[in-house]
Amino acid sequence: MVEGTENARSSRRLGDQIIWGQASIAQQEGPDCPAKPLIDRRRAAAELAVFGSLAFVLRIAFDPFFWRFAGPVSLIATLVCLALYLRRRGKGWSSFGLIPLEGVRAKLMVLPQALLVFAFFAAAVAGVLHGGEALGWDFMNVVPEGVEDRWGDVQGNLPVFLLWLGIVWTAAAFGEEMFFRGFLVTRAAVLFRGAPFGTLFAVLVAAILFGLGHFYYQGLRGLVMTTAIGIAFGAAFLLTKRNLWPIVLVHGIVDTITFTALYLGLEN
Repeated sequence: MVEGTENARSSRRLGDQIIWGQASIAQQEGPDCPAKPLIDRRRAAAELAVFGSLAFVLRIAFDPFFWRFAGPVSLIATLVCLALYLRRRGKGWSSFGLIPLEGVRAKLMVLPQALLVFAFFAAAVAGVLHGGEALGWDFMNVVPEGVEDRWGDVQGNLPVFLLWLGIVWTAAAFGEEMFFRGFLVTRAAVLFRGAPFGTLFAVLVAAILFGLGHFYYQGLRGLVMTTAIGIAFGAAFLLTKRNLWPIVLVHGIVDTITFTALYLGLEN
């Protein structure tokens, strides 16, 4: 009788362990789980190739119709396709840095983290400007023609200014950070997992693609500057434990200040 009771208790304990173990696994693999996605290198490489190529091809396809907005529109279209793909696989954007900010403390922590991100951003910009001067990179002192062609009508034009502010806080702040930091850095980290300096390569690859995404209208100067900013934002993304919110905030504020200066005619 005692032996039977003990066996029954052991069976219940084993059953509880199995149930709780399955629940734990389900929780880890849920669509809103902020943990790193458990995927292999082949899938990571395939996703990088497919969605990276899609963004590039769409930008070229949209360029003849509205080149000023080809970048933002192609990026948003790519993110829509990526979101549908992730939803089909039962994943959410929290896996890529848009983590839930539960409670007042989590929300307030975004501010000091944003200061850290801004420090990285300022260091990257200053490093490129002073480094370019030391290396004799004269092209860093010349504003490319594409910049004037794209943003030249912002000054004094309130509707155009507001239009670009809308683009800043959608395609730029959220869109670029979700794609270039959240998606590309995360997937590249899986691709280079276990390799020497794998994390560094992941940040660098995403930063170079970020720079190339601005080359079509900002030229070589924009490529160098935005690549450096991409490295700074990528490093900050990892240091904040893959939290995109402070980077999105800094990106949006910096671009808003830039366009406000353009609107007021304060840019040289």
